[in-house]
Formats: sequence, C-alpha cells, structure tokens
Amino acid sequence: MADAKLAQLPAGIAGARGPRPRPALTRRNIVLYGTLLLLAFYYLLPIYVMVMTSLKGMPEVRLGSIFAPPLEITFEPWVKAWASVCTGLNCDGLSRGFFNSVKITVPSVILSIAVASVNGYALVMWRFKGANVFFTILIIGAFIPYQVMIYPMVILLREIGLYGSIWGLVLVHTIFGMPILTLLFRNYFSSVPEELFKAARVDGAGFWKIYLKIMMPMALPMFVVAVILQTTAIWNDFLFGVIFTRPESYPMTVQLNNIVNSVTGVKEYNVNMAATLLSGIVPLTIYLISGKLFVRGIAAGAVKG
Repeated sequence: MADAKLAQLPAGIAGARGPRPRPALTRRNIVLYGTLLLLAFYYLLPIYVMVMTSLKGMPEVRLGSIFAPPLEITFEPWVKAWASVCTGLNCDGLSRGFFNSVKITVPSVILSIAVASVNGYALVMWRFKGANVFFTILIIGAFIPYQVMIYPMVILLREIGLYGSIWGLVLVHTIFGMPILTLLFRNYFSSVPEELFKAARVDGAGFWKIYLKIMMPMALPMFVVAVILQTTAIWNDFLFGVIFTRPESYPMTVQLNNIVNSVTGVKEYNVNMAATLLSGIVPLTIYLISGKLFVRGIAAGAVKG
C-alpha cells in the first residue's frame, strides 16, 4: 500500500529519504535564541554606553542621557586619555602604561608557554622518575591563592635585585602562569598517539627534535589557547603590577586605576571611558582574531588527561 502511494508521487519526492525538516520557530528555538539575545544585550549594553560616552564632550555628558548617541562626535577624550591625562605624578596619558604592558606581556607569555609546553611534553612522552610528584606539585601550585605568595616573592625579587623592575614582574607572571598551562599542554599531548612518538624514537630523533619537529606543529591550537589565556591574564593584571613595579614602570591597568580613582579636579567621565576602552583593546582583538582556534584547542585539550 505504501509502495503504491510512493509510486504516485513525483520522482524527486518519491525518492526522498530522511527526517522531515523541522520548523524554525519552535518553542525550543524561541527560548534558546531569546535567552542568547538577552544575554548578549546584557553584556553589550555597558560597552555601548562606554563607547557613546567616550565620543561626547563633557557638556553633553552632563545632560545625563547615557544611552543617547552623541549629538556631535569628538575624539578629544581618546586623545587626552592616550597622551595627556594624569596617571599620578605623570601626565603623559596611557601611552607609557601601554608600552610597559607590552614589555611585560610579550616576554611573560613567551617564557611561560615555552616552559609549560616542554613540561607537558616531558610529563606525557618521557615519564621521567618523579614525574607524578612533579605534576602534583604543579597542580597544587595552580590553586594556591596569589596573596599567600606575595610577601615571599617580594623578598625573593629584592634579594636577586629585580624588585620594582619590569623583568621582576615578568618572572612573577611566568612562575604563576606555568601550573595551569602545564596542565593544558599535558592533557593535549595525552591525546597524541603514542605510536607517533615511538616511531620518531626508532628513527633516532631525540627529546628536542621530537618536540620541535612533531609536537609543536601538532599543538598549534593549544598554543593559541595558551597565548589567549596568558595575554588576557597578564594584560588585565592589577595586583602584581601595583606591587612589583614602580610608577615609571606601571602597566596600563595600574595607570587606569589612577585615572578613574583620581580625587583631584573634575571627573571627566568621557576620558575615563575612553581610557577603559583603550586598556581593553589588545585582549579583545586577540579574541576576535583567534576565536575559532581557541575553541578547537580547548576541545582538543579536554579529550584525555
């Protein structure tokens, strides 16, 4: 009976197989996309207010219409935030802090990722004596509150002559970023077939050749994840920056705090908003450029471990 009905249908329809297409406006889709739109609105609204305020002059800001677009767009708050706003004793804007943050972030990210990737590779592929104990210590270190270690780190950096310098802060970020990054790389390398490593060993490749020629190219998504995590954490850090550096080497976050919390003069909210946006441009740009690789690396690192 069913075959007879199919025979009466046009050829294209009679030969169709598979589930029926679902309507787009189902109750599930309405709830799902409605929730996502509500969350997007919730998180984007403050950014919208910051951008609109940063493009207004102070007379327009004082009118109190924070959601209204500017009647006359001006970039003067951005110029002042970058070049001339006072960040304490210095009145050269966020430009000094930006370049200090770059000097702190770049070597910190490179060193912490280099050490952690080698640690993860060695823990999985070479399994040296005491590897489990070493890994346990690293994991415990990842969950120790930073505040507990501040005073010992101050004493250590003072004794080796790095306290108050940019390189002292680079050392701090490298040490505190190593445990969690080692865990990420260990989990990623655990998903690599062990036969690949054994074949390289049979061909005569040693520790560094296997790491540089095989493991590093395969671990590109995880390196992207590590770069994003470390760059964001180091660039946005305030606690270590204010403790381990001096005013001339303050990172951007410390200078931003000095601008926003200034108790002298008139509160220039448009300049404050522009300064806040300037301080967040770098991590936001990294997320936008490498978002897909970030998701791939996180998913790959969660397969085993």
